[in-house]
Amino acid sequence: MTTPFPFTAVVGQDDLRLALLLNAVSPAVGGVLVRGEKGTAKSTAVRALSALLPQVPVVAGCRFSCDPAAPDPSCPDGPHEPGNGSTRPSRMVELPVGASEDRLVGALDIERALAEGVKAFEPGLLADAHRGILYVDEVNLLHDHLVDLLLDAAAMGASYVEREGVSVRHASKFLLVGTMNPEEGELRPQLLDRFGLTVEVAASREPDQRVEVVRRRLAYDDDPAGFAARWAAEEAAVRQRVVAARELLPSVRLGDGALRQIAATCAAFEVDGMRADIVMARTATALAAWAGRTDVLAEDVRQAALLALPHRRRRNPFDAPGLDEDKLDETLEEFSGSDDDDQPDPDGPGGGGQPPSSDGPQADGGGSGAQPEAGEGGEPQPSGAGSGEQSAVRAAEPFRTKVLSVPGLGDGAAGRRSRARTEHGRTTGARRPQGALTKLHLAATVQAAAPHQRARGRSGRGLVVRRDDLRQATREGREGNLVLFVVDASGSMAARQRMSAVKGAVLSLLLDAYQRRDKVGLVTFRGTAGEVALPPTSSVDVAAARLETLPTGGRTPLAAGLLRAHEVLRVERLRDPARRALVVVVTDGRATGGPEPVALAGRAARLFAADGVASVVVDCESGPVRLGLAGQLAGELGGTAVTLDELRADSIAGLVKDVQRRAA
Repeated sequence: MTTPFPFTAVVGQDDLRLALLLNAVSPAVGGVLVRGEKGTAKSTAVRALSALLPQVPVVAGCRFSCDPAAPDPSCPDGPHEPGNGSTRPSRMVELPVGASEDRLVGALDIERALAEGVKAFEPGLLADAHRGILYVDEVNLLHDHLVDLLLDAAAMGASYVEREGVSVRHASKFLLVGTMNPEEGELRPQLLDRFGLTVEVAASREPDQRVEVVRRRLAYDDDPAGFAARWAAEEAAVRQRVVAARELLPSVRLGDGALRQIAATCAAFEVDGMRADIVMARTATALAAWAGRTDVLAEDVRQAALLALPHRRRRNPFDAPGLDEDKLDETLEEFSGSDDDDQPDPDGPGGGGQPPSSDGPQADGGGSGAQPEAGEGGEPQPSGAGSGEQSAVRAAEPFRTKVLSVPGLGDGAAGRRSRARTEHGRTTGARRPQGALTKLHLAATVQAAAPHQRARGRSGRGLVVRRDDLRQATREGREGNLVLFVVDASGSMAARQRMSAVKGAVLSLLLDAYQRRDKVGLVTFRGTAGEVALPPTSSVDVAAARLETLPTGGRTPLAAGLLRAHEVLRVERLRDPARRALVVVVTDGRATGGPEPVALAGRAARLFAADGVASVVVDCESGPVRLGLAGQLAGELGGTAVTLDELRADSIAGLVKDVQRRAA
């Protein structure tokens, strides 16, 4: 068994360690989401936490970890006799991003069902994680069907399995801990809200601290057991402190003054629902217990707000997480002093609480600091942009768009846009498995095996099944696509109101792509060239940031933009051949610069039509006289053209599907 890196040996990351310890003190806080760049000890700290948790009393032999003091009356392994208890270490169960639904919730034991003719339930990871930690690394990449199951279990504290003739319910209360790199895409709002606390982590910029990180890591790699032994005393001290804080927790009093500060803070930051208030109250109480106090102070409320609110105040994926600390202090000051037991104690949190980490705002603030710089021409511009270049303008308010889908039936990654054959969804039939069997179609398998039972000499209850009888369930769901935006940033688009509206439309489509779990890419063209502003990625907020800083000006090299987009698609097909593309060209259709620019653009567009790529042209032409060039471009692409106004209309889904069917 591998010796884990000691929790107390993690250098820095005060907020991360504090958030994890608060959940160890009070699991009711609701877990932790750790956001940050790669290589910042996110996984290391989480995996080390389980060693600090107290032993868990369980019913001996129960696969569902029932508490002997209060066993679950509906436990599938029950009923349990009183007094049949033992203890085991607290578990940390890791949920792989690519796990199957059966592995998460459990399923019918197919082997016993077919061989012995009995119904037997095989528990999944939700059963293993009961009364422990469920850890999801790269939680933002988790498939939607697994997210839905996690949401259900987290909300009800139980897992329900209704499938293949099995009906099982078992308790599943766990501490949910997830880590993610925001550059790889954001998390669904429903799951985001389920995490009690969130922490932003970043690598230290202090040379001395970085030296210490390397020194400790090398020492651990050379001798894991010896390194852990050197930190055993610190680990034992923290473990004892966690136990003491748990024992003190029921005695901590949350006064009316602290409650008013919590309610006022949540109202001031306009968070949705009441979960934030409840999480803040539990976190402030845990902070007091961790500090060895029985009263909640204003400092506890402030620290609780910094941990519990940043991810709840986001209105869309393009909002940067974080809190305005000046506004927070003003709110707490306004509602302070209303309860005699809640007077601030400057030394209160110093008894055991950790100071707020300065790494979080630094790690997150880079985005806002970089935008004005890029808008002033800080990034390289294509050659030939000319003196007519204008600085970036802000996007108009985004709006809700209709669904743009790719025709036919795909085989891409699970998502919410186009129809596809998927591992999850409604069952549409059965087929012989090609390779490993992943989803058994039980009825079809039994039907295939039944005619041969006498010839196979069946004598007992069990069904004699051979490999050739097995049938794979075919299912239909939705896939995520690659939505590649090709945006005209030339001088013909440079009027500020017009470009603002164009950016608002693209931003709206990016928001739709986020909700439908798509990958997105951004190609722009102006001057004499097209450039890849953003290679295909799952991080739509990065795409939105690039769009916001996009300047305009120069000629309209439409053909260059289309050819660059075609090259991006060619490379992406090699990387991810199953993911189908939807090209969204945002332009007024004009083409200038070079010999025969219109004819050249038409030839470039016909490359997409020849490859069968689904496409939509968002016509940005305005004014009383319209040339209809965008419509001509759409015809060459084999797609359709819609105006900015039509992008909001109910008819757009039908228009796109009609034209794309003609292109298929």
